[in-house]
Amino acid sequence: MKLRHLIAAAAAVTLPLLPLTAQAKDDLVIGVAQFPSSLNPYYDSLTIKSYVLGFGIRPVTAFDKDWNLSCLLCSELPTLANGLAKVEDRAGGKGMAVTLKLKPGLNWGDGVPVTAKDVVFTWKMGRDPASGFANTHPWDRATSIDVIDDKTVTLHLDKVRVDYNQWDTLLPAHVEGPAFEKAGNFAEYQKQTVFSREPTTKGLYNGPFVMTSYQSGQQIVFEPNPAWTGTKPGLKRIILKLIENTAALQANLLSGDVDMVAGEGVGLTIDQVIALRKANPDKFEYIFKPSLTYEHIDLKIENPIIADIKVRRALLAAIDRQTLVDRLFDGMQPVADTWVNRLDPYVSKDLVRYPYDPNLARALLAEAGWKPGSDGICRNAAGEKLSIEINTTAGNKLRELTEAVLQSMWKASCIDVTIRNEPARTLFGETLKKRLYSGMIMYAWSSGVGDSPRATLGSDKIPTAANNWGGSNGIAMADPRLDQLIEQSETELDLAKQKLIWAEMQKIYADQVRVLPLFFRADPHVVPKWLAGYTPTGHSDLSVLFSENWRSK
Repeated sequence: MKLRHLIAAAAAVTLPLLPLTAQAKDDLVIGVAQFPSSLNPYYDSLTIKSYVLGFGIRPVTAFDKDWNLSCLLCSELPTLANGLAKVEDRAGGKGMAVTLKLKPGLNWGDGVPVTAKDVVFTWKMGRDPASGFANTHPWDRATSIDVIDDKTVTLHLDKVRVDYNQWDTLLPAHVEGPAFEKAGNFAEYQKQTVFSREPTTKGLYNGPFVMTSYQSGQQIVFEPNPAWTGTKPGLKRIILKLIENTAALQANLLSGDVDMVAGEGVGLTIDQVIALRKANPDKFEYIFKPSLTYEHIDLKIENPIIADIKVRRALLAAIDRQTLVDRLFDGMQPVADTWVNRLDPYVSKDLVRYPYDPNLARALLAEAGWKPGSDGICRNAAGEKLSIEINTTAGNKLRELTEAVLQSMWKASCIDVTIRNEPARTLFGETLKKRLYSGMIMYAWSSGVGDSPRATLGSDKIPTAANNWGGSNGIAMADPRLDQLIEQSETELDLAKQKLIWAEMQKIYADQVRVLPLFFRADPHVVPKWLAGYTPTGHSDLSVLFSENWRSK
């Protein structure tokens, strides 16, 4: 299939044109394509659960829409500058003391104040090795805790950490404490948690909304928390309605049965929203928020062809990534040059970029001993074809279309790429984890703002039989200098020095060309025109954490 036909296929969608309607309302109905299997915030780390609970539960701190860390439950963000964080001597090295001061007037939905007891309870639960908690910023970073007063605690960290002032949600000690005591152990607690047995219990929620109705597999309703003392919510009810079929979800949106569909991985895909906007440009507000989800292609360095860096550089120079995102995604998904988003404070300003240059690609291949044959495909002196296999998730139409476009671009530079896709459960369960792919594999990973790259680039995270294939370093990056820099990045508190560390890490990543960066995904949001105050974030601290600001215009 020719390139222009592949690109045209992405836009071949017919949707009905509907008249513009805009009506202010007190209720907001949000269509979601998934439903959480459980609601305890510390079990089953799923985006849909974070989305649902974000209306009613606040973490201690979170990154805002501008990717700045802010206090949600604390009154002042702990920093070294304000003295709420300090480096302290510990046996065998340095640690930290971090003081959290809770905002005055914080209450659980049943009117019980949020206090130091909740921090201590959550810390005790989270630091227990048997807990199975899956939080991003684990409580076991603290080896001890001092209660200063009813609203103040000091956590003592095991070492100096860059993420010392990032803390997750609190569990209500007066509600979940008795549930845990009754359960007797964590295995039973997962079944007995009040979040599962009685999710509409007001005492579970400390945010602007409380859950008032829960119909498993159907819908969830939130209403304003009467005990909330922060900004008064601008909506009387928020209804989350499950419509698993995305075509039906789109139809419900167009008919008005659903007011809104969020991005953030819980609603429509970007191609559906782009098509919707083309057919109904004035019916909704369309927001495409660049996110930290990084689409890329890993290269298997053990492949003799790919082992040559000239071939790897040619693979990158041969693809026109800007045209790809312009044509397939209306330019909504920014081209990536590294795993660090351009909006991230640690992105390198001096990063070497590899623009589209098919002439350079052919020259590099010629230097590596590959010359075009009579069929237009390069061959080496032994007559062997320059042929590489690529894998991605079968059934993911956008990925398969992207893959086909890339295949056509590579062919234009005399590189033969064959496609062998697999179901997601196989691709991620065996092929990627055990590095069974032969040449290239296309997928995405997500991270939080400023997260350490250890999980994906540290040599201690290479999946092996010895670690039960538990690592995420799928490219088997094992660079001693990069390992050293990763360690430094996790403990260096000076921002200027931190940026230099990140710049060098990105240089190593770019110079070795072990990965072909493609683009950062954009979260597509379809929002009613009457809704004000809606601010997508583009990262793991979702828009719902600021939902008290949503209101009718």
